Amino acid sequence: MKIVTTPMCEKILKLVGINDYIVNKNPDEEDGDLAILLSESKVKMNSLAIKLNTFSQIRDSVIEVSKLNNENSHSSTFNSSNIFNNSSISNDNLISQKIEKIFSNYSLANEWIQEEKKKEIQKKNSNINIKVYSQFLRDIVEDMGFILVDSINNNFNYNSSCDNNFNEIDENNSSYHDNNFDFVVYPDYMENKLDINSFENKINKNIFISIPTHFNVSKDPIKRAEMRYSILNQLKK
Repeated sequence: MKIVTTPMCEKILKLVGINDYIVNKNPDEEDGDLAILLSESKVKMNSLAIKLNTFSQIRDSVIEVSKLNNENSHSSTFNSSNIFNNSSISNDNLISQKIEKIFSNYSLANEWIQEEKKKEIQKKNSNINIKVYSQFLRDIVEDMGFILVDSINNNFNYNSSCDNNFNEIDENNSSYHDNNFDFVVYPDYMENKLDINSFENKINKNIFISIPTHFNVSKDPIKRAEMRYSILNQLKK
């Protein structure tokens, strides 16, 4: 089976021991049997879509790709439905050991896949209200136990299907001070649309939290998530 993956997903294949694959940002340019890519991406060939925003999503993706690895090693004929429907291809105990071994190399991530520790941190965050821009950040903020504030005022219009549908903030609008949010979390590529420096003393600029994306983050999804979680981990009311 010829696997094609994108640069942002390649590390998952390495973590589960798949070494024979092609990397291309546009998998359909390759003559492949299966594309492994982020869930928001679309391709024409058979694909396994994974999410890598939160530690739990990364863990689940490792499990799914591990099943694929087992399927590929036991059969010369690929059937994409087997990835999800054939439970015999995976050994739960072995996969659990693999997960434990992988995450043991990442201190922050290792804490977040331990349910008791995760609940403890979520409880600490549960009194902090956050307005978030971008679906991937919504996943992280929600996973960390913060309270999501979906509707603030007319100056914070956001279409979750497209990050470009973002209205610039009106710094003169006094309703900022009436809104029930403690922080605004946004991806770094929206910096120019927020234009935080123009607010001067009209609003506390410290409530705006920029999260690194694209070329400013590691292609290792666990390191990428650790960077983002560590920033949000510092938020206090």
